[in-house]
Amino acid sequence: MDAQSRKMIIAGFGGQGIVLVGNVIARACVIQKKNVVGMVAYGAEMRGGTAYATVVVSDEEIGSPFVDCPDAAIILNQPSLEKFEADLRPNGLIVLNTSMTQRPPRRADLNRIEVDATQIAHELGNLRVANIVALGAFIAKSNLLRMSSIEQGLSELFSSKNPKLIDLNIQALHAGAERSRFCPLKTEQA
Repeated sequence: MDAQSRKMIIAGFGGQGIVLVGNVIARACVIQKKNVVGMVAYGAEMRGGTAYATVVVSDEEIGSPFVDCPDAAIILNQPSLEKFEADLRPNGLIVLNTSMTQRPPRRADLNRIEVDATQIAHELGNLRVANIVALGAFIAKSNLLRMSSIEQGLSELFSSKNPKLIDLNIQALHAGAERSRFCPLKTEQA
């Protein structure tokens, strides 16, 4: 991912909090005074299909939220891996929820972060925070945004909706950061 602009996709089943992750990233960008745009696609596919959000973060003005070749992807389930793996740019970064994916990426030219997001969320007592566990893994390894900005974004989003969920989501964020595994792409030696 270059320093000027980063494009990403967050994907999973409808109801896995795809839109929430995009909104948290967008709020953190605003906190850090970065330009950000996003787009959501859901509802048109058959029940249980893949929902996704795109986010573009840049130091420059952004012309479009459309992402055709993302630098990074947070993948929360197997259908999303099948749908978006081929779209990632070479040397891109993919976050996999290993609880809901049956295989690693087939492409050898991707850096990956593995996190058992659904299992960690279960241990925290609420499966609905698996998305935030995966976000924590991404933020810890990508250097896109500061963890403190993500925490602030979570606090702002939940303060008016359900303040009781702030602490749980921050716990999930840190659990994902601490319990994820970075698997850099393997470069062949001459």
